[in-house]
Amino acid sequence: MRRRAAAGAALVGVVASAGLVACSGSGAAGGSEHERVAHELAEALETGETTYLWTGVDLAEHLTNLVDLPRRVAVTEVGEPHVLADDGPRVADVELEWAWDLDADGTDDWTYATSTQLMEDQDGAWRAPFDAAALAPELAAGGELRLARPAPERGDIRDGGGRPIVTARPVHRVGIDKTALPEPLTDEQLRAAAVDLAEFVGLDDPVAYADRVLASGPRAFVEIITVRQGSDDVQLDALADIPGAVALPGELPLAPTATWARPLLGRAGEATAEIVEESDGAVRPSDVVGLSGLQRTYDTHLRGVPGLVVTHDLGGESTVLLEREPEPGQDLQLSLSTDLQTAAEHVLADVAAPAGLVAIRPSTGEVLAVGNSPGTEGYDLAMRATLAPGSTFKMVTALALLRAGVGPGDVLACTESATVAGYTIRNYPGYPAAYVGDITLRDAIAQSCNSALVNARNRLSAADLADAAASLGLGQPLRVDWPAFTGSVPAEMTETELAASLIGQGDVLASPLAMATVAATIQAGEVVRPRLVVGPSELADEGALASETPPHPLTAEEAETLAELMRAVVDTGTARLLQDVPGEPVHAKTGSAEAGEGDEYRVDSWMIAFQGDLAVAALVQGGGHGAGAAGEVVESFLTEAGR
Repeated sequence: MRRRAAAGAALVGVVASAGLVACSGSGAAGGSEHERVAHELAEALETGETTYLWTGVDLAEHLTNLVDLPRRVAVTEVGEPHVLADDGPRVADVELEWAWDLDADGTDDWTYATSTQLMEDQDGAWRAPFDAAALAPELAAGGELRLARPAPERGDIRDGGGRPIVTARPVHRVGIDKTALPEPLTDEQLRAAAVDLAEFVGLDDPVAYADRVLASGPRAFVEIITVRQGSDDVQLDALADIPGAVALPGELPLAPTATWARPLLGRAGEATAEIVEESDGAVRPSDVVGLSGLQRTYDTHLRGVPGLVVTHDLGGESTVLLEREPEPGQDLQLSLSTDLQTAAEHVLADVAAPAGLVAIRPSTGEVLAVGNSPGTEGYDLAMRATLAPGSTFKMVTALALLRAGVGPGDVLACTESATVAGYTIRNYPGYPAAYVGDITLRDAIAQSCNSALVNARNRLSAADLADAAASLGLGQPLRVDWPAFTGSVPAEMTETELAASLIGQGDVLASPLAMATVAATIQAGEVVRPRLVVGPSELADEGALASETPPHPLTAEEAETLAELMRAVVDTGTARLLQDVPGEPVHAKTGSAEAGEGDEYRVDSWMIAFQGDLAVAALVQGGGHGAGAAGEVVESFLTEAGR
């Protein structure tokens, strides 16, 4: 049974004292001894350090889960001593004011007044007998106070069109429920059941789970895994063979599928001990919070504020003393396109190697898709990779050469190899012999001749290259909370470092996000600032700092020329596989980058492209030379995007 009563109800009766420790000594300066004892009592109740006042009293028996919460207890009035009865001891009435910070946010949530009495012993020393009514008026009759924190509705994460992509979806919480045991089990039997369940669901450390089950209370449910309803990851029917194993229905904030933008969005679940500790009381162990990705980054915004309900429980009856409704979390709107993200997930689903793809709308800078293959093992390679971009970086080199006076039809020397300070740079395996010799800049980009660009290094400096990179949005600083790497190009290099950087090796680093920005900037004709969070307005990002612009902004003529060079890559060069992509003409640049040494050596496959108002970059680690792996990803993505 549950009924309600107003907070701060009147005092009812006095509870008999427990064993006492006398408070002795003369009165404090400026006050009598009984006034001093009153203030000591208030301080003890505030800190919870009451053992020096009372023996055999545990405040937790009365305050239960409130006992460790921050509170202030102050003396508001101390009465004059008076005789309790004709032959009784002298007593003094004390009025206390309680102020509880139930959610540990630094503000008072619940205040009320209590009354108690001090008593003078036969030796003239004043004592504070234990009186449960001093804790709360209702406790004069016995019982206990208890705090509940009704969970708020967590905000959704929505796509660019406002459709929910992370929202409450049905799940089953699998674990051992001790109340569901068919009969009491010995510790050995319970441990065996827990180990069986852990092995059944594929837990790495079954013994650790069994230890948690044994350490839990006699009526505890100890969760081991959460699975989506309808998922075949765990055969729930088989749980009946394991004592105490159950699958309880519930809800969790989830994306459309288990893999859908998982490295970017992250996941939500019960708070870890570390998150609870870092929250300074704002998060409790059973709260659902963001555990990783954007769910973690924007958790405070998404999770809302739990409600507060304080009850007085006595004899099976529960009286509500305080109730505050939970405040629902707010939605977070991203620029992602559900259709394009789904396409990215589809084309990367069967890529075993670590791979990432980013798509951007050049006209707005909105990030439309952030895809990662299963091979990334949960790492957001698409947004956070710090790898050499290979020949996709040649679009930066091409811009630097244009600014140095080299036109698309001007001739460069594409030799079999180029040697710089004893360091030899060769063309990729299978480079077409027909394009060795004097070729135009257009053909050098289309065929991706390394030596032609390296042989032109005397026209450029490291600063020229860094300046061109900035003009294409590479390395721009992002004023955002979400983790991302937008590339880096050093402004100072040795001769060999410059030579390697001209072909996207050396100290030049990028991510698919960074290279998609380059492609988007060429299409837009001005620096594109990637945007991912578009609402609410107070959280919406504006990409690069608004006050920062490249030293030399990209001109319309430069952008047009670079687009022509990228179209040549598709028409006659290394990206001819994109010629049959339906829709508007595709502009692209392929790339491959050597990485690692010895047994760790690999060649990463890259491609950047744009088609209409859609720019994309893809990376497949270890994908090999040429258009190959990354090209197939881009081709499939653009084809699906156009449907």
